Amino acid sequence: MTRCTEVMCQMDEREWLAERFEEHRTHLRSVAYRMLGSVSEADDAVQEAWLRLSRSDAAEIENLGGWLTTVVARVSLNMLRSRATRREQPLGVHIPDPIIDPADGPDPEHEALLADSVGLALLIVLEMLSPAERLAFVLHDMFGVPFDEIAPIVERSPEATRQLASRARRRVMGRRSVPDPDLDRQREVVDAFLAAAREGDFDALVAVLDPDVVLRADLGGGMTQELRGAEAIASQAQAYSRLGLVVRPALINGAIGTVSTLEGRPFSVGAVTVRDGKIVELDFLADPERLAQLDLTVLDG
Repeated sequence: MTRCTEVMCQMDEREWLAERFEEHRTHLRSVAYRMLGSVSEADDAVQEAWLRLSRSDAAEIENLGGWLTTVVARVSLNMLRSRATRREQPLGVHIPDPIIDPADGPDPEHEALLADSVGLALLIVLEMLSPAERLAFVLHDMFGVPFDEIAPIVERSPEATRQLASRARRRVMGRRSVPDPDLDRQREVVDAFLAAAREGDFDALVAVLDPDVVLRADLGGGMTQELRGAEAIASQAQAYSRLGLVVRPALINGAIGTVSTLEGRPFSVGAVTVRDGKIVELDFLADPERLAQLDLTVLDG
């Protein structure tokens, strides 16, 4: 039997390691996306995990999935802390990167990335947490990582880490960020809202809005907007209906939302949260620079 040369053995080992890593890639992207709210930064965190793995002695790693999850969590935590230090984001609302699919169904890769109903509204809540709170909540509540494994990452005791997750959980539960699960029912409500907006029907708009509905918009350049109450938001919808926007329904992070264009150019991506047959939250990304980076051709197929 021919023995492999040292170089060939190293190549075989690297290929084997790459295959093992690919088995975990979807999970790692899911962790990083929930941590960072950015698809590109999530991919950067996953790539950094691969680089660290390729420089490590893989034979010494007993639980590769757990090891990689920890690495991605550490990298994501450092990125969040660096972001906060540089004050990159506006002091108001920041809309995370939306995952956009046609209204008739998501891409299978996006389905895996968005498992457990990671709607845009939930990610917006996560943006309001401290980096350590976000990590503790994401790893424990979303991925079931024990607190004694999370504690070293945030440099706290397991009990202090538990308290971080508990504080984050209270903030998340305090927001109505989870939509009704029935996409057909969501579509009916959103279609009714769009029809009322096109017709400028104020009463019909108010009828599909929860009395305590909130609208948040990330306009870019550090500018944000927040409106509360059905009447205020119905009035704004009437005003926008006169701009001549072309509005298409789409899946935004797995829930029915909208993509609007003006004279053929992207104008906004809107995530709509429908609860109990009413719209309770509207979250719009209207930053021209970020919209230009989105692939909206997925809606043309």
